[in-house]
Formats: sequence, structure tokens, C-alpha cells
Amino acid sequence: MFEFDQNIVDSLLGENNDFKRLYEKHGELKKRVKEANLGATPVDHFVLEDMKKEKLMLKDQMAAMIEDYRRRVEA
Repeated sequence: MFEFDQNIVDSLLGENNDFKRLYEKHGELKKRVKEANLGATPVDHFVLEDMKKEKLMLKDQMAAMIEDYRRRVEA
């Protein structure tokens, strides 16, 4: 995730608690979704879809924060 922006991600993880919280929550959901898809954790289809939507929402929020950071640095 965000391989091309790893330096920015590292900076935000160190200085922005909101970004860090989103990053950790996304990682947790990513693990849970993977486990559910592999059948390791039984999850209702609707719950799985909700987890996927939340994971995507978190990723979108982090992407916006990365873009804001990029604009501030380049300005």
C-alpha cells in the first residue's frame, strides 16, 4: 500500500497521530479480510463486505492525507 509514497508514509506515521491511527486500523482490517477470504475466520458475507468498504474508506482518507502532505512539501 502506498509503495511509491513510502517516505511520506514514514513521515506521517512519525508525526501525525490521526494518520497512524488510520494506518493501523487499515492494517487490522486488511488482516481480518484476508483471513475471512481464506476461510480461516468465519465471517458473514455482509460483515465481510462492510469490512472491505471500511478498509477502502480508510485507504482513501490516508491517500488524501498523503496528497496534502505532498502539496505542503512541494509548496
